[in-house]
Amino acid sequence: MINKVPSNRQNIPAKVSQSLIDQFGRTVDYIRLSITDRCDFRCVYCMAEEMTFLPRNEVLSLEECARLVKVFVSLGVSKVRITGGEPLVRKNALWLFETIGKLDGLNELVLTTNGSQLEKQAQDLKNTGVKRINISVDSLNPERFKKITRTGELDKVLRGIQAAKLAGFESIKLNTVIMRGVNDDEILSLVDFAIAQEIDISFIEEMPLGDVDHTRESTFYSNTDTLKVLQSKHPLTASNETTGGPARYWRVTNTHTKIGFISPHSHNFCESCNRVRITCKGELYLCLGQEDKVELMPLLRNHLKNDQPLIDAILGSMAIKPKGHDFDLKRAEPAVIRFMSHTGG
Repeated sequence: MINKVPSNRQNIPAKVSQSLIDQFGRTVDYIRLSITDRCDFRCVYCMAEEMTFLPRNEVLSLEECARLVKVFVSLGVSKVRITGGEPLVRKNALWLFETIGKLDGLNELVLTTNGSQLEKQAQDLKNTGVKRINISVDSLNPERFKKITRTGELDKVLRGIQAAKLAGFESIKLNTVIMRGVNDDEILSLVDFAIAQEIDISFIEEMPLGDVDHTRESTFYSNTDTLKVLQSKHPLTASNETTGGPARYWRVTNTHTKIGFISPHSHNFCESCNRVRITCKGELYLCLGQEDKVELMPLLRNHLKNDQPLIDAILGSMAIKPKGHDFDLKRAEPAVIRFMSHTGG
């Protein structure tokens, strides 16, 4: 089931303990689970304009998703982020949130969404136990927003943000990918919006995932440059706060807003990586930027009443979690051919 095995694998016990510790001593306590590859947007850095989506039988059922989460939580995972595609376009997705939200040992159930469905679903999500929510917003200009997302409506997302605020989540954070020559003139206005809304915002450097219709090097905008732009207007204080992910945070003085920077290029964060990703096909990726994976779907479907093969595969996967993602924008081909929507946002 494991697609890539290191040469020293035979020296690593198949099952050291009932916890997830990789060959570099990093403890994995956070999983990102994609429940669909489908999305109602077609963001230019994430997907092709014309996408072919997976047939239903090649996608994990919601029951299989719930079973996977339960197994991971039994192995010490305390944080689960549900992603897609756009997870809220998945029929009956709320059932999954409600089911895993009740698991003992799960401290945080969080969601990444494009915000298109929040106007209708925010309160129900809050009721299932979702504590924090990340909403992707790359522009506050309706025409530009439409151009970046190809199909999205900014007003609908803004209404979703208001619905999320009314629902009372512990934290609401905007996720923004700044692209040179596309939306780099909106850095300050996006932060000003977050401050006005009393929510947080994170800037994420564009990652070379999938064969898109622009060169990543041409649109790459460093978070180092983003920080300089922000410091030209706002008094910022470095913070040691963490939400369990890769973001480094700064507090905006005299506001309720903190600004996160997720910088896979300019400030590599692999040394403290605590997470793995599971695609909607049941592929366990040990790193966003590498192809090492373990196929979990066959184990789910061939052992309907026995979790031990699944547990053994997950524990064994720790031996192939790579040291880092090794992104290089100068490569002629993308570092990873699969789209971000395939792996999970």
